[in-house]
Amino acid sequence: MKLFSLLREDLLAARSQDPAATSAVEVGLLYSGVHALWMYRLTHILWQRPRTRGVARLLSQATRALTGIGIHPGASVGRRLFIDHGTGVVIGETAVIGDDVLIYQGVTLGGKALDQQKRHPTIGDRVMLGSGAKVLGPVTIGSDSAIGANAVVVTDIPGGAIAVGIPAHWRFRDANEVVPRDVFIDPVLLT
Repeated sequence: MKLFSLLREDLLAARSQDPAATSAVEVGLLYSGVHALWMYRLTHILWQRPRTRGVARLLSQATRALTGIGIHPGASVGRRLFIDHGTGVVIGETAVIGDDVLIYQGVTLGGKALDQQKRHPTIGDRVMLGSGAKVLGPVTIGSDSAIGANAVVVTDIPGGAIAVGIPAHWRFRDANEVVPRDVFIDPVLLT
């Protein structure tokens, strides 16, 4: 997919996922999550060439300073990611994020080791990561899952599950259960 088409798709994804957004112009001018994602798209291209990795990191750090969102240029980010109220979001170098993922403020996709290997999470498609959630290490979060606010995930979570707590524990959603992307997931529901 061409870069400009991808940037437009990011803009439209943010517009469609945020009920407070009044126009695409507003989103394009004022949404720090969109700005950070757009700059990531550029730095990721630069990261692919060894000669421009330093420039990629420099631009990435400048973007973090301006937006409060740190996305390493080496991360792999899918289509239509929306970072809502993004301050404090950190996405590590070996993180992999699928399509149609929603990330709220304060989320960390971080590592637990200093080895030069896969050390950050893999996030499936259509996953919601609640405010302050920490997903640590080379774990996999299955597609169509939801990670509750302030959960600390250090083990794999299967697709279609809801995970909450410290450390996070999970359960599958009921067949008829609909969990809106913007609700707090009460840990009592898991008992």
